[in-house]
Parts: sequence; structure tokens; C-alpha cells
Amino acid sequence: MPDLAARLADTVGGFPIHGRMLMRYSLFAPRLYNLCKRLGFRPGRMLPSRAFCSDESQGYPVILLAKHFGAFPFNHGRVGGVVSTDRHRPHADHGEDLVLLQASHVGFDPETGLFGDYRRLQTEACVVTPTCGKLDAILGWYLEEHRFARDNVGLQRDGERVWVTIDNQLLREERPEGLVLRLDRLLAGGAEGLTPNRILSTAKTFAAAPGFAAGLDLERVPGDRPRPIGDDLTPELFSYHHVIGEDDEGRRHLERNLIRFMPHIVTAPAPLLMAAQLNTQVEFDRTFRSIVREHAYSNKRLLFVSGLHIDISPQPGQLFPLTKFVPWAAYLQQPDGGHRIIEQEELVELLRAESTENPDQVDLEAAIAQMAAAREVQIPF
Repeated sequence: MPDLAARLADTVGGFPIHGRMLMRYSLFAPRLYNLCKRLGFRPGRMLPSRAFCSDESQGYPVILLAKHFGAFPFNHGRVGGVVSTDRHRPHADHGEDLVLLQASHVGFDPETGLFGDYRRLQTEACVVTPTCGKLDAILGWYLEEHRFARDNVGLQRDGERVWVTIDNQLLREERPEGLVLRLDRLLAGGAEGLTPNRILSTAKTFAAAPGFAAGLDLERVPGDRPRPIGDDLTPELFSYHHVIGEDDEGRRHLERNLIRFMPHIVTAPAPLLMAAQLNTQVEFDRTFRSIVREHAYSNKRLLFVSGLHIDISPQPGQLFPLTKFVPWAAYLQQPDGGHRIIEQEELVELLRAESTENPDQVDLEAAIAQMAAAREVQIPF
């Protein structure tokens, strides 16, 4: 798996998830609390907030945050790990030293080694489903469009010359939505004034662009009939047209975050993993800019941390996933106005330097028992 993770990290542009970047949540939560104390945050005054997906797999991190910070986390999130920036003010009003943790999430099934799968213990047969389900639902249309193009763009060789046969549906410029081929990179002569070498009943054949043909393994290009382009349909050869709509932080917000990256996502070894990584990066940048404009956060200590949850499917006898956290970046703000961005490598080093022992942690069982034994309070209706 490290090799797969390393390849994915290269594709998303500097978001490593392998090796030292991974932290079990049972180690991450106390380290985060101790780091906050080192940065001047005061025990008993810290109010954590989480911007996680609504998936039940995210409950374990919430429990650990409550245990170590001594307060149930404020809810800052929407499905898919989108941050509700309109909740900054109430978060600021409810505490003195504020912590905001954002994380997109992806499942991982250790039995198959696949990212994007998660075993649902509460189903009758403990079925495995895609996780994050919201991301999976969004990617479905894009993956199907990509599958059609992979199967319906063909490559054929005549000596050293390569021909590209394209289904007519992919050549229709009037389509309002769909996968759009970069014909200027795929075909000789550019995107305009193309003259097909051959017109078929449902497709047309063109000469391949020299640059595209030079990158092909010609031994894999047959001479007798076209073979599907398959993996040779790389991200730089296509884009998408899709009407999404303008609902800020609503149900289409997640899709808007990702659409410009979709060619890389659908061609990735693990599309759901890459989508979750990219959403984390986009949400950190967007949320950071909303925090620095929020007057309610002025003169407050605040640490905003963004990262990725990898939810490892529970094994027999386990109630919760073995969630791992992959830090991406953080923003630190002090009451005197001092502030700075903490990039991934430094953030990982800061967290790893902290103890995994937390003397301030709450005994949740004892706290629940105390509330159950407390004197009844009568409400005068």
C-alpha cells in the first residue's frame, strides 16, 4: 500500500499520506490537545469544533475529541467534510480558546486493500459500501462518462502512423454536459478544421497528434482494428462540462470543489481517496480565508487543523473503525493578533513531538455515571 499511496500523493500535488504522516486517532487526539496547551490554550477553556461528514464512521473521532478536550465538539460540518463557515460566530461565542478540526474521509478495507470501501456492522450481512458515500454519489456520473470515452475512442496503427477513431457522441459540440475531449492534443491539425480520414456509421477516424502518438507504446496499438484507448486517455486529454448550480455550502458545494480536478480523480488508482484529499485541500484554503475575515474570532486563540480521515473497516469484535488521521495544514491565531500558517511537514513534526499521555483527559464512563446519579432537577411546566 505505501507505493499506491505515494503515487496518489504525487498526483494530487504534495499531499503525502504514507509513512510518517499517518496517525492512529487514539494517538492523534491527545497529541492535538497537548499541542494546543503548548501553544497557550488553557485547559477548561478550550472548545473543539469538528467539520466532519455525517457518516456514523466519524463518531469514533468525535468521542476521542470529547474525551481529551473535556467538551463535546461543536458541529461545524456538512456531509462530505464541508465546513459551514456561517457557524464561526456561534463557535466563537461558546468558548474562549477555540479549536476547529476539518476532515474529509475515505474508507479502507484491510481484507481487500481497497480505498473507498467500508464494512457496515449495523447491516444484516455487514455489507461493504462506498465511503464517503456522498463523494461516491458525485463521482458516479463522471466515472461513467470516462468509462464511455475509454471504450469508444479507438487507436489503430498503420506502420508508424496512428489513427484515432472517435464515437460521434464525443464529437458533438452542442452537448450541454459530458466528457469533452481535448482534440487539440489528441488529433493532428488541432481542434478546428478537422477533416476525418474515414467516416463510419457511428464514428469518425482522424490522424493522431504527433505528441500524443509519440507517448504511446506502439506495440500495444494493433494494425488490423482499433482497440479502446483505455488508460491512454490521460487527464490532460479531456475535461468535463456539467451544470452544477450555485448553492454556497449546500448539497452541490462538494461537487463544485472537485469538478476542475475530475480528470485526475477518475483516472486515479483510488478515485475516492483522491477526491477526499482534494476536498480537504480546497476546504482548508476556503475556510482559512473565512476565519481571518470573521470578527467574532478577533482577540481569540484559535487553531484550525485540516486533514484526512482514513476509516479502516471494523473487524469482528470491534465496535468502531481504526481511524487514522493524515494532517494537511493548520492555521494558528493568538489573541494579540499574531497568526501563521503551519504547513504539513511542520504540523506533523509538532504533533509527533507531543506526548500521547493526557493528564487532563475525561473519564467518560465516570462523567456519564455522575450525571445519572445527580439530583433530579424539576422543570416547572
